[in-house]
Amino acid sequence: MPKVLIGDTLSPAAVEIFKARGIETDIKVGLSKEDLIKIIPDYDGLAVRSACKPDADVIAAATNLKVIGRAGIGVDNIDIKAATAKGVVVMNTPFGNAITTAEHAIAMLFAAARQIPAANADTQAGKWPKSGYMGVELSYKTLGLIGCGNIGSRVAERAIGLKMKVVAYDPFLTEERAIELGVEKVDLDTLLARADFITLHVPLTDQTKNVLSREALEKTKKGLILVNCARGGLVDEEAVRDLLESGHLAGAAFDVFAVEPAKENVLFGAKNFVATPHLGAATAEAQENVALQVAEQMADYILTGAVTNALNMPSVTAEEAPRLKPFATLAEKLGSFAGQISDYGYEEVVIEYEGEVSELNRKPITAALLAGLLRASRGDVNMVSAPAILADSGVKLTETKTETSPVYDSLIRIKVKTKATKNSPEGGWRTLAGALIAGKPRIVEVKGMALEGDFSPVTLYVNNIDKPGFIGALGQMLGEAKVNIATFHLGRQEAGGEAIALIGIDSTPPASLVEKLDALPQVRYVKVLSF
Repeated sequence: MPKVLIGDTLSPAAVEIFKARGIETDIKVGLSKEDLIKIIPDYDGLAVRSACKPDADVIAAATNLKVIGRAGIGVDNIDIKAATAKGVVVMNTPFGNAITTAEHAIAMLFAAARQIPAANADTQAGKWPKSGYMGVELSYKTLGLIGCGNIGSRVAERAIGLKMKVVAYDPFLTEERAIELGVEKVDLDTLLARADFITLHVPLTDQTKNVLSREALEKTKKGLILVNCARGGLVDEEAVRDLLESGHLAGAAFDVFAVEPAKENVLFGAKNFVATPHLGAATAEAQENVALQVAEQMADYILTGAVTNALNMPSVTAEEAPRLKPFATLAEKLGSFAGQISDYGYEEVVIEYEGEVSELNRKPITAALLAGLLRASRGDVNMVSAPAILADSGVKLTETKTETSPVYDSLIRIKVKTKATKNSPEGGWRTLAGALIAGKPRIVEVKGMALEGDFSPVTLYVNNIDKPGFIGALGQMLGEAKVNIATFHLGRQEAGGEAIALIGIDSTPPASLVEKLDALPQVRYVKVLSF
C-alpha cells in the first residue's frame, strides 16, 4: 500500500481522501530535519504547507519518494532543483487560496488608505481622533499590479469593480489576456510613474527578488500606498521605512516579510504601516480547499500517473494518462535505443511526431523519450529530471509535428546528432522511428531503413553491408556461442547497400563474440542493446 507523510497541519478531510483512495497516511507535524530524514525513506508522498522544509538533504534521503504536495502556492520551503534531480514531482495548489489572498490584498489597500488600524487603536484608547485621520479614496485612482497571474488577475477584477484604473507589469501577460481582464499592460517604469497604489502578486525568484528596490521605489509618485501580500524579499524593507518617514510613501501594508516569523522588523512602528502575520491564505474556506486539492492531486499521481499543477513536470489529466501511457512507453524505448547507439554524446536532439500522436499532450511523451535517451549515459534519470538535465547540458532540443503519417496511425521519430570524433570529425545523426502496432511498441525505422521489430529485452543490433552469406555466418556464430535467437528483423537501403539486423536473443552474448562480429569486413557497427 502506498504511504504518504503529512508533515504540516492539514484538514482532516485530506486524510480521508487519501484513505478512501487506498493510501496509508501518517501525520507527523513539527518534525526536526534529522527526524524527517530518518523516516522519509518509508514514504511515496510528502504533503506539506510552509513549516515542513524538504530541502536537498531530506530529498537525498527519500529513496522511495515520488511526489511532494504543497497545500498552497508558495514553494520556497521545497528544494525543487533537488527534487527534480531525484525524479520527485513537486505540486502546489495555485487556485485553492487565490480568492482569499486577493481579498486580503484589497482589505490591506483599504486599511492603509483609510488608516484603519491606527484609527481603531486611538479610538479604543478613548482619544476620538476624528480630525487626525484623513484618508484617500480608491475609486478613480490607478492601481499598479506587479504580477497579473492567478491572484493578480483576481485583484484586478475587484479593483475594477471599485472603479479603479488598473495597469499591470507582467512579462507573461499577453495583450489578449490584458484586454480580457480590462487592464493596461505596461513596463515596470511606466507602472512606477503612474500608480497611486501598488500591489505585488509574483513568486520570489532570482528575477523578482527586490523588484521594488530603493531605486525603483524612489521613481514612484509621492503619496503612493504600497501593499505586499505575495512574498517577503520582493521589496526593500529599509527603503520602505525611510520613504514612509519622509512622507514619499503615504502608507504601506505588508502581510509577508523577508524573514519570517517576523518577531521584529525595520518596518514595525513606522508611520501608517499595517502588518498582518502572513494571513493571505488564512480563511477556513482556503485551508479546506488547498488541503482537499493537494490530497486529490497526490493520490491521482501515485495511483494513476496523472499530474496536476506540477512545477517540474508536464501536466497529465487522469483522462489523458491511459491514452498517453503506451506512447510514453514507446518513446522511452526509442530514446533508450538512441542513447545506447550514440557512443560519443550528443549535440542536438530532434523529435518528430506524426499522425494522431501529434495532437496529444506531447510534453510527457517527450519527457519519457529524453529519460530513455539520457539513462544510457547518465544512469538514474526519469521523466521528471530528464528535461532539466538535457537543458543544463546545453543540448539543443527541437520538436516538430505533422498531422498525418504515410504508413502508421501514429509515428514517433528521434534524430540524435552525435559529437564529432577523430573518426567522424563532423559528428553524425542517429535516426530511429517507432509506432504502436496492435497496441505494442515496435521499431519501424533505423537510419531511414524500414523494418518492423520488437524491443526485445536483449537485442543484438548490427549495421552491415548487404552481402550474400552474411546472415548465415551471423547465425552460425551465435549458435556456436550457444546464444539462442528469439526474433530476427532485417532492413536495407538496397541490394548490396547498407543494411540493419535487429536480433532478439535469449541471453547476453560474450564479449568475445561481439568482438568477432565487429571484426567482420561486412560489419560497420555492432552493439548489444537492453530494453
